[in-house]
Amino acid sequence: MESVPHTNSDSNTENPAPHLKNKGLLITGLIIAMLFGALDGTIVGTAMPRIVGEFGGLGLMAWLTTAYMLTSTVVVPIAGKLADLIGRRVIYVTGLIIFIVASALCGMSQNMTELILFRGLQGLGGGIMMPMAMIIIGDIFTGKQRAKWQGVFGAIFGLSSVIGPQIGGWIVDAWNWRWVFYINLPVGILAVILIAIALPKHKATGKVTFDVPGIVTMIVGVVSLLLALTFGGKDYAWGSWQIVGLFVLAAVSLIAFVRIESRAKEPILPVRLFKNKVFTTINGVGFLMAVGMFGAIMFVPLFMQGIVGISASASGTVMTPLMVTMIIASIISGQLVYKLGVRNQMLIGMLVMAVGFYMLSTMGIDTTKLMASSYMVILGLGMGLVMPILTLALQESFPKSELGVVTSSSQFFRQIGGTFGMTILGAIMNHKSTVLLEHDLEPVVKQLPAESSQLANQMTDMIHTNPQGLYSSLLNPETLAKMPKEFVDHMVPLLKNALVTSLQNVFQIGLVFVILGAVLALFIGNMKIAERKSRKKGDKPDDGDLATGMA
Repeated sequence: MESVPHTNSDSNTENPAPHLKNKGLLITGLIIAMLFGALDGTIVGTAMPRIVGEFGGLGLMAWLTTAYMLTSTVVVPIAGKLADLIGRRVIYVTGLIIFIVASALCGMSQNMTELILFRGLQGLGGGIMMPMAMIIIGDIFTGKQRAKWQGVFGAIFGLSSVIGPQIGGWIVDAWNWRWVFYINLPVGILAVILIAIALPKHKATGKVTFDVPGIVTMIVGVVSLLLALTFGGKDYAWGSWQIVGLFVLAAVSLIAFVRIESRAKEPILPVRLFKNKVFTTINGVGFLMAVGMFGAIMFVPLFMQGIVGISASASGTVMTPLMVTMIIASIISGQLVYKLGVRNQMLIGMLVMAVGFYMLSTMGIDTTKLMASSYMVILGLGMGLVMPILTLALQESFPKSELGVVTSSSQFFRQIGGTFGMTILGAIMNHKSTVLLEHDLEPVVKQLPAESSQLANQMTDMIHTNPQGLYSSLLNPETLAKMPKEFVDHMVPLLKNALVTSLQNVFQIGLVFVILGAVLALFIGNMKIAERKSRKKGDKPDDGDLATGMA
């Protein structure tokens, strides 16, 4: 492993104390904050139909998710660096307050534009909150204890994905969609009080220097890249001036960011970290895992609705085994990594994920809900073994003065990987579907009688522009009931065959990314998580409590 120099600059904060009087209170606050922050994404998704029903603006609905995703992603590395510079408590509490205030504003929104703007503000708070919990766990625990708690917090994040839609549905049915946001207020205030009381205040020594040019160029670069990936191939063609312009702006800004970071006194994301073997390989594995993982999560419900023939709400239950298994594996992984070591466990987890992806790629017309759920169990097991130790391995390899920036980098690269995954696999899905549907379905559509010319034109347009939408609408039992039986009998097998073949292709590409992640895991080094060393009262903590043994 290449050594990581510990730079004791004037602006570094004091090392957090390893022993806290209110550790239990602090952990309770962290759990509450992480749970309600993670729940927000899945709860809001459930409320979207009601929001659109009240405000209209169906074309703007995607921005409710996009606005949050943009701001939460771009603020993650900034929050991590600021936590290193001016202290954990002030940054965490600030993020919580932003999230609470934005939640209140979202609930009071009077139109779609206001709601989108406030969702963007909410994303800033969420992007600060999510890495901070892991940073603080890294501060107050080391070695085996840190591994255990990283697994627990990873499980909490997974739990939110399981219970979020159910809670969201209950809130919307019992009250109205505004309470999806208002519910954050009492819970968030409780988390603020607990964390403000229990988390010690750490003052920066000397002058604090903010890397403003680095912040600006990173924001412009990342936002441009995410916008290009989000809207390319959907709202605009990949070769359109809008998408090409965004990619050019992203490239220019990120190149400028790298140059600025190589010279800045306190860079947001120090370039020298990429020279470190552990930093580069761990974040590379996280990126590749996220590319495949988010692709699978996005497309399995489409398979269940289109091929197995279950409802949209029921298709969500297929993901529950994945999340439950991931939760259990996340908790176990915190104990297992102590015996296996980081490299071995990460390799095992990635290979298990690869098996899950291979099984998904074999799904066909005859696949049942039970079979698909069993494949989800395998995939969830692999994810649970890998996800918690991505952050853990970084924390065990760097001094506490850099714990914020390296911890936030783990989440940052995974979020970018998830966006890449959804974009790349979505483009593959659409391309393969278009080729198959043009060959098999379009000739059938052209034979429709003259009175069905409007339907024929709509279907032809969707074949070329939105095949996923075509699957969702034409494989809906209610839609099929309105069509001539002869047409349905001839058309549905063609649609299902195209959908199965396209999804098999998607899962095969996802498998490639996961295998690349497994290969990259081989280069991590023989890292072992050590037991926490006991200290006598008054002993000065060592720099970062590093507890790694590298071969």
